[in-house]
Amino acid sequence: MKTTESKAPTIQVLERMFSLLDVLASYQDPVSLKTISEQTGLHPSTAHRILNDLALGRYVDRPEAGSYRLGMRLLELGNLVKARLDVRDAALGPMRELHKLTHQPVNLSMRQGDEIVYIERTYSERSGMQVVRAIGGRAPLHLTSVGKLFLAHDDPQRVRAYATRTGLAGHTRNSITSLPTLERALSKVLHDGTARDDEELELGVRCMAAGILDDQGKLVAGLSISAPADRLEEAWLERLKATAAQISAALGHRPSAAAAGT
Repeated sequence: MKTTESKAPTIQVLERMFSLLDVLASYQDPVSLKTISEQTGLHPSTAHRILNDLALGRYVDRPEAGSYRLGMRLLELGNLVKARLDVRDAALGPMRELHKLTHQPVNLSMRQGDEIVYIERTYSERSGMQVVRAIGGRAPLHLTSVGKLFLAHDDPQRVRAYATRTGLAGHTRNSITSLPTLERALSKVLHDGTARDDEELELGVRCMAAGILDDQGKLVAGLSISAPADRLEEAWLERLKATAAQISAALGHRPSAAAAGT
């Protein structure tokens, strides 16, 4: 006989506790016991008893009699979890899955000053492309797909300051070396939500990138696929974006309804 594994807690009181916390999490303001009871389907006396026990552990606060909200202990625990979250650890599994699809190098990069730093890469000999920049390697922001993501999130004054500092030095004939061209490129990045490197860092190599956001919606890293110029497939773009979103979710990012629809 085929059995299915239940994902519900095996201890009933824990299941009830989870449902109570979920209801409190859906409100910004304190919630009345009556509303909590109605939404969880629990008898008011049952809900009251469990909430009181949660209040003892500071998982729930009782700002006034008969109303409840999430407690500070959850914030303390959340901060501990956040401190353990590492973008590389969160990204490595999804990066490997993306590499299986593309058979091309998949790169994880972060910004340090005026450069990006490669912190992880998945690749194989089947890609047909020599990996020039190893983990720990650096490259200018304006010449890379991930770097453009970070510049696009800067305000115009900071972009102009970057251009002044670096002189927008080029590496190939395709490199962006003027501020107006860079500003147009960054405007497109903001519009598309993704960025490209069209043989701007290395001749014969093209890249596409999508951003990785943390729980505050801040761009913390970029995920990119690099490939020989004639092998980069547009069909990979949606999977790249989905993989970046998956990593972002692992870091606690929750897109707003408006952002999700764009």
